Amino acid sequence: MTNNKNLLKATWQGYLRPDGRKGIRNLVLVVYTVECASFVAHAIAHGEEDTHVIGFPGCYDNAYAIRIMLALARHPNVGAVLAVGLGCEYTQPKRIAEVVRESGRPAESYFIQDHGGTTSSIDKGKEIVRRFRQEIASVPRVEMGLADLTIGSECGGSDATSGLAGNPVVGRLYDYLVDAGGTAIFEEVVELISLKDVLQSRGKDEAVRQQLGATYDKAMQYCKDVRQWSTAPGNYAGGLSTIEEKSLGAYAKSGTRPIQGVIRVSEQPKSNGVWLLDSVPDEHFMQFGYTNPNDSEGIIDLISTGAQIILFVTGRGSVIGSPVAPLIKVTGNSRTYKKMENDMDFDAGRILSGEQTLDESALELLQLVVEVASGRPSKPEALGHREFFIPYKYQHTPSLESGCRA
Repeated sequence: MTNNKNLLKATWQGYLRPDGRKGIRNLVLVVYTVECASFVAHAIAHGEEDTHVIGFPGCYDNAYAIRIMLALARHPNVGAVLAVGLGCEYTQPKRIAEVVRESGRPAESYFIQDHGGTTSSIDKGKEIVRRFRQEIASVPRVEMGLADLTIGSECGGSDATSGLAGNPVVGRLYDYLVDAGGTAIFEEVVELISLKDVLQSRGKDEAVRQQLGATYDKAMQYCKDVRQWSTAPGNYAGGLSTIEEKSLGAYAKSGTRPIQGVIRVSEQPKSNGVWLLDSVPDEHFMQFGYTNPNDSEGIIDLISTGAQIILFVTGRGSVIGSPVAPLIKVTGNSRTYKKMENDMDFDAGRILSGEQTLDESALELLQLVVEVASGRPSKPEALGHREFFIPYKYQHTPSLESGCRA
């Protein structure tokens, strides 16, 4: 392994975007604006190098969903965008393409109904994607380091080892990342139940502590209203006893550095450091959408903030990936790692067996992050996993200026 000093100063070549951010991938993104266009969108991307798909199934507009799609379309890992719609929906692919072009990226759009249906629309889309691939091959390459990285973290399928090894190793990596000038984002506020005082104590100042308290209170009210406490039979089968035990584990992935503030879905952190992402539906609209109905939704929320890499912790095992940003899957359970080695990227269970210290494991995981940032596919990437989920949800979203940069 690279020694600590060299690893924290590691550099690689990234892709410079017009807004100054740097990407670790140079993707073409195919966006569909209603479920009726999803088949065509996936067919366009099928077999095309470095081409991913995201989309919103709803026919009617939803500010939360639109904001996510605009954020993903202008993500630092994305070089060009093709927006495809059927023609009946409220969400307009032309408007998505216009906003993307304003960000300095190539973008086009069309309705399937205007281009003869399935076959001709797929052919048209493939021609555009191949042209885009040639155009973005000339995107400037620049040096990147940990200070240029934003990394998100998510839990899924937790077991008793998640709070003992899987989440703590991510938390320790976050400490290294922040100390090197990078940005760390954690979410799942509904998995911080009973930890209000602990959470607030990490706020960098009184204003942030108040913000953290208000975010926690909203999440607690949400849990009461919808009777969802973020535990499932698989968690209990894996050895977790209560939501409080799960909360302590989920909190561990945030590390120990001061929390800079709370951001909303699609909003970028205003500075480096640790940030909490609030994806819980807003008060008085608790029944309009659910928070984290599955792991893919939480991952997409994190990617919408500009995170170039996502660390996904699972004790029970998982077979998902993500579009736009590589997913690196970490488990604190060595038996899970051995059973699902083709899917799992990192075995933090060696901490529990005494083979590694927490610091040694975190530095090895950081080495893997650097390699993935340098172009090495994570296991979900290599397998072709590109799962995503964008639901209807009500949440006050940031303005275009304070949210996604144009």
